[in-house]
Amino acid sequence: MKYFLVVLGCILFSLSGLLAQDKSEIIQQRIEFISERFQSENIDLTNIIEQLDFYFEHPINLNFTDGLELEELGLLTSVQISDLVLHRKLFGKFISIYELQTLSYWDLETIQLVRPFIRVDDKLDNIHITLKEALEQGKYEVFLRYQPTVERKQGYDKVPDSILQTSNNYYYGSSDRLYTRWRYTYKTNISIGVTAEKDAGEQFFRGAQKNGFDFYSAHVFFKGGKYVRGVALGDYQVQIGQGVGFWSSYAFGKTADIATAKRTAIPLRAYTSVDESRFMRGAAIELGYKNLGLLLFSSSKKVDANSIADSTVDDLEFISTLDLSGLHRTNREISKMNGLRENILGANLSLKKGLFKVGLSGVYQGYDKPYIKDVKVYNQFDFRGQHHVNTGLDYSYNYKNIALFGEVSKAFNEQLTSWNSGWAMMHGALISLDSKVSMGLIYRDYQRDFYSFYNAGFSEGSNTQNEKGLYAGLKMKFNPAWSLNAYMDVFKFPWMKFGVDAPSQGHEFLIQPVYKPNKIFEIYFRFRQQLRERNSSVYAGAVTPIEAFVQRNYRLNLSYVISEAFTFKSRIEFLTINSQSKGFQHGMLITQDLLWKPKSSPIDLAIRYALFDTDGYDTRIYSFENNALYVFAVPAYYNQGSRAYVLLRYSFLRHCDLWIRYGVFLYNNRFVTSSGAEQINGSRKSDLVIQLRISL
Repeated sequence: MKYFLVVLGCILFSLSGLLAQDKSEIIQQRIEFISERFQSENIDLTNIIEQLDFYFEHPINLNFTDGLELEELGLLTSVQISDLVLHRKLFGKFISIYELQTLSYWDLETIQLVRPFIRVDDKLDNIHITLKEALEQGKYEVFLRYQPTVERKQGYDKVPDSILQTSNNYYYGSSDRLYTRWRYTYKTNISIGVTAEKDAGEQFFRGAQKNGFDFYSAHVFFKGGKYVRGVALGDYQVQIGQGVGFWSSYAFGKTADIATAKRTAIPLRAYTSVDESRFMRGAAIELGYKNLGLLLFSSSKKVDANSIADSTVDDLEFISTLDLSGLHRTNREISKMNGLRENILGANLSLKKGLFKVGLSGVYQGYDKPYIKDVKVYNQFDFRGQHHVNTGLDYSYNYKNIALFGEVSKAFNEQLTSWNSGWAMMHGALISLDSKVSMGLIYRDYQRDFYSFYNAGFSEGSNTQNEKGLYAGLKMKFNPAWSLNAYMDVFKFPWMKFGVDAPSQGHEFLIQPVYKPNKIFEIYFRFRQQLRERNSSVYAGAVTPIEAFVQRNYRLNLSYVISEAFTFKSRIEFLTINSQSKGFQHGMLITQDLLWKPKSSPIDLAIRYALFDTDGYDTRIYSFENNALYVFAVPAYYNQGSRAYVLLRYSFLRHCDLWIRYGVFLYNNRFVTSSGAEQINGSRKSDLVIQLRISL
């Protein structure tokens, strides 16, 4: 019977014209998901992309995985993973990828999504590592990247030292951005690396940067032992539970894919990015015994902060603000450099038995100086002092077609002379009714006096604080050609927020029908509406009223594979914002992309031309752009003009890859771009990336 199902699966697989989705397409989708949540051009997602990159080169063997590796992909739901593991337990090892079509909660689209990252065979990976094997079979990579500033910015003007030393409008360093990385890896078991970066405007081997690069990061990482499951020295990242209490990296928010609503925590991983704030620096160890796991970690690193002396007490300083930008270009930025030492101690004890997992965590965070930021009405419950403690309990459980998950966390915030404490919780469920219909539900309640510096919990705001909400998502597959993604999220903020001088509420919903009749053509339409309440900009009297800001996004996206080498992509995006005080505003973006990736050629090419017209920065539209490996470009398109870029990748000498990318904004209604030190006199704004990778 099993072999009959496999043969039938092969026939259906062939008739469907299924072709594994290109790795770059999946990575692009993931970057867009995160960038849409954070609305930022400067997010370093190296660690997330490396995970997909590794499993593309070392596919997961479905006959031996316990599901953890599949969770790390972030492409499957817990129900789908448990469906696969249970099928293998009942019917034995898979004999072909095509057998996946016999699973209850897998469809062709799911298989297509994960196909580049999985394999089926009877060969068990060698879990015993010898030094000789690690050295011979390991992978060595060197990256060298150069990003000059093309147009002259005002901050780089030559001025007398008397002005340079008293002004914050001029940069001390050159306009070049430099990056280098060396890394050795052996599968997922060993990683050793050093990363260094200099941002544009920062000094290099002089002044405030006498040691050369502004940011250095190094790590030694081991994973895979029976009792010692992981060890990290140097820089690393920690992920616990659902990201409510502690999570030191980025995570997905609300997206068109409901599977991303559930966090998949990788307790310990090496840090290879250049984000200068969201990482740990010290040592960590992950221990295991049968069904028990214990993660212990410690970190001590300096962070940028504004230090102020207390005039009433000699030699006493306190911190008024933290600076997470990582930039040290001007007098003000340099004065904040390494102004505060952050110390963290944490532990996470977990128990996993079958499809049930529960974890207990505790994290202490302390500073060498008191952190005393200005007290405002909206932030009076935030942390102030030197010591902070966070405890939590997280769980996940798969029951048939339902995946339950959640986290409850309690924070103890020092408030100089006393302590206060707040709760935060989120509970969710992913439900697969069958292979064609999936649902997701998430409830969260983050109290106003809960505080966490490192978090990535499911939320509407930027923090797991002062928020209540209920989210419901839906994914449907009507037939082989038509599918639908949708969600609705209703939320409220019980206390005030920055820019909102009263308790507020709002909602967000999205609907995205997709038409994909075959492997070469796909078109989808997306409508998203967001309603948030903010302070009105026009009012009379002393009390600031709040009003509704309604934002609507319309997107039409088309992708067409012209041939094996050419892919044609088009997108039209329209955005409107309406409020009583500011009236009606709108923005529009049209992009046209052409990708050329012939298998027989050492050259890849990506080209874009775009037209945009918005009423201003408020109606900006973010759009993902192809770039060199581990370089992330999600620029904001605003005002009126055009945008174009060309990305060339050349592979040579079997071990070398060279990327060259040039992009340019041409504005129609502006003769000055940006302001202050970043001001460019002219209507052109260009960017250039040159990157070399040597891989052995």
